[in-house]
Amino acid sequence: MNEPSSKWSNPWSFFAIAVGFSWLFLIPAILIGKEADTPPVAQLRYVAGVGPLIAAVLLIYLTGNKKERNDFWRRAIDFKRIGAKWYAVFFLLVPGLTGIGVLVDIISGGEGGHWATDAPSLSDPLALLSFALFVLIFGPVPEELGWRGYALDRLQAKWSALISSLLLGSIWALWHVPLFFIEGTYQHGLGIFSLSFWLLLIGMIPQSIIMTWVYNNNRRSTLSAVLIHFMINFVGELFDLTRLAELYYILSWIVAAVVVILFWGPKSLKREA
Repeated sequence: MNEPSSKWSNPWSFFAIAVGFSWLFLIPAILIGKEADTPPVAQLRYVAGVGPLIAAVLLIYLTGNKKERNDFWRRAIDFKRIGAKWYAVFFLLVPGLTGIGVLVDIISGGEGGHWATDAPSLSDPLALLSFALFVLIFGPVPEELGWRGYALDRLQAKWSALISSLLLGSIWALWHVPLFFIEGTYQHGLGIFSLSFWLLLIGMIPQSIIMTWVYNNNRRSTLSAVLIHFMINFVGELFDLTRLAELYYILSWIVAAVVVILFWGPKSLKREA
């Protein structure tokens, strides 16, 4: 790499650009004071959402060589990097942990949760598919091309997979904070500084560990991170959990992360051949 690459091709440059770009649009959206889906707040939110992607593309093209740029895009679309058994992890883990949270709450005397009132019905598969595509495009894709597609490798070049996951998860959580102040967003509905506020942010730490585990065990597949991120968002949008069910759900993520650390090891979260 040339000198500019060694100076700027690092996770801290990425985090500064990603968070700075996104907050540059989210702060005006907060100050406008309108609902999340009304102009211009909606447009500001959508632009803010591509902050991690903008940061990653900017840095990879300014500091990377052709091989690095090709690798960046290939890891986002190459299904062959992903082992067949991992699709079960992508599509069953999040519903399973959600189910545990609901079940424990019901056993404890709670209501568990219910199908979100603003989510498409199962009886309307086209609407559900359209909703799924929206959730995929406005969240997991632009975020993961940055968080896991760019930053994670650079963190792991200096620290263990566990430490890298903790750092990335913390900044990932911080990046979301302005959304809590925009009325009409999912985050705002949880309540600012409420129990759900803290649960959502804390929950991103074990989720980050699980996503690093998935990423490292699938040959650095950004697509694998996109898929599990999608399931977290999609299932979360479909079901409204009670506060206790939500707590049990986050505790389930913590248990899952601990199991991964114990069995795969904190250094790489990967079984070495």
